[in-house]
Amino acid sequence: MLVGNRRIGDGADPFIIAEMSGNHNQSIDRAFDIVDAAASAGAHALKIQTYTAETMTIDFNENEFSIRDSESLWAGEALFDLYKKAYTPWEWHKPLFDRAAEHGMIAFSTPFDESAVDFLEELNVPMYKIASFENIDLPLIRYAAATGKPVIISTGMATGVELEDAVATARDAGCTDLVLLKCTSTYPASPLNTNLTTIPDLRLRFGCHVGISDHTMGIGVALGAVALGASVIEKHFTLRRADGGVDSAFSMEPGELRQLVVESERVWQSIGSVSYGPTEAEESSLVLRRSIYIVEDVEQGAVISTSNVRRIRPGLGLPPKHYNDVLGRRFSRSLKRGTPLAWDFIE
Repeated sequence: MLVGNRRIGDGADPFIIAEMSGNHNQSIDRAFDIVDAAASAGAHALKIQTYTAETMTIDFNENEFSIRDSESLWAGEALFDLYKKAYTPWEWHKPLFDRAAEHGMIAFSTPFDESAVDFLEELNVPMYKIASFENIDLPLIRYAAATGKPVIISTGMATGVELEDAVATARDAGCTDLVLLKCTSTYPASPLNTNLTTIPDLRLRFGCHVGISDHTMGIGVALGAVALGASVIEKHFTLRRADGGVDSAFSMEPGELRQLVVESERVWQSIGSVSYGPTEAEESSLVLRRSIYIVEDVEQGAVISTSNVRRIRPGLGLPPKHYNDVLGRRFSRSLKRGTPLAWDFIE
């Protein structure tokens, strides 16, 4: 799968997406700083979100239109007010995308309705992301997929049947490059409910590229995902969690993003293939294995015993598995201490 000049999956190192979300705190200067910091940390892509409060919900704060979960980061906030605070002004999109392009980063967005897709098409974004809460919005998936561009879908909360519907909808609409991201839609998420073993199952079940949209703290979960086949990692990103913001509490800082970029590539490089026996790099170390050596001067005809032979390093003598086989036999010649034992030296 090719996005711009960047290959995803198929032997490519992990594709790291820095998600700005609402961490710009309604300052375009801060938004530019986030783009710059993400690029400096080595992120391959910048993702923002395209919506308005009016396209997300209605201006109404009673009952379920306010967040009632007392443990939520946004407890007590009306949905409309939260989205109004978190949204990225549409007039910022092109300047932010241009800034990302200057750094060689891919820039794209999550549309939350058809009008957002139309707007993003005008900006010629290279791909689309469908958020977890929208993975049941089949008309939106169909509309984004009909552009013919790659589509990433977060799987948070979706049942197997719901994912089958989402995938079928995307493919029927013309999407040929699809990525499913394992996601736990809690903020922050706990490693205990991340269930990374779902990642290889997603790839097998749906025959597509897979990855993770990770809301846990730190980089450990994301690295585990790479080991299980994730080719895409998405993490929320901010300059400093202490600065506050709607998503700052579970977002990465620049140093952490840099560490993720470096370590995820190391994990990917280490996966390799099923391999037994010494690698080419290990060949020179074979000499340091244990083997059977003569450890005191011996005369021809002397009995081989635990006092005159031992299993020691280096590895130029007979393999240790023959130790019991040679004890009690006799030397066929006189030999010096430090000589590797060979079959020719035994009667």
